[in-house]
Amino acid sequence: MPQIIDISQPLAHGMPVWPGDTEFQPSWLARMENNDPCNVGSVTMSLHTGTHADAPLHFVRDGISIADMDLTAYIGPVQVIELTGAKAIGAGHLLPLAPGLPERVIFKTRLSPAAQFDANFTYIASDAARMLAGFGIKLIGIDSPSVDGSASGTFESHKILASAGIAILENLNLAKVAPGRYELIALPLKLSGMDASPVRAVLRTL
Repeated sequence: MPQIIDISQPLAHGMPVWPGDTEFQPSWLARMENNDPCNVGSVTMSLHTGTHADAPLHFVRDGISIADMDLTAYIGPVQVIELTGAKAIGAGHLLPLAPGLPERVIFKTRLSPAAQFDANFTYIASDAARMLAGFGIKLIGIDSPSVDGSASGTFESHKILASAGIAILENLNLAKVAPGRYELIALPLKLSGMDASPVRAVLRTL
C-alpha cells in the first residue's frame, strides 16, 4: 500500500525566514470563545516562507507568475538524491546520476530542518543548474532556503532554471525521506501576478 510522506514545513509563529522577509504572523478575525459565530483566521507572511514554489517572476522582470505555471511540473515521478555535507551541488555531483533521471529531482542536503536561518546552507551551483536544464528536468526541489547561495549577488541558478522553464521548490522537509524514487505532489496556490506560493508538498511511495 503506498504511503504519503509530508515534506512540508509547518507554518508557525517564530519559524525562520529569509533575513528581511515578512515573518509568519497569524491572527484571529473572529473567535467562538469571544462569542463570535465561527472562527476566522488570518495570516501575514512572505510568499517565500516555509515550503514554497518559486515562479520565474521571482527573478525575471517579465517572467511567468506562479498562477500561470504549468501544474504538470508539480505532480509526477521524482528522484530524491542525498548530498548531505556538500557546500554546493555542482556538475560533478550530477554526472554519475545523469542516466535515467526522471523529470523531477529533489536534493536532500540536511538531516533536519534548521531551527533558525543559517546562511551556510547548501545551494545549487550555476554549472549544475545548466546541466539540469540540459537534462530536460521539469522541477528541482531542495531542502534549503534557496537554490542560490545566501551571498549570491546575481542569483544565477534561479535565472538559469527560470529560463529553462524549470519549476523550483525550496525549504522542503526531507528529514524522514530516504533517497530513491517517489511520486511528488506539490501544487502552488493560484496567486495571480505573484512570484511564489506556499505549497503542501508530499511524496507518495511507489
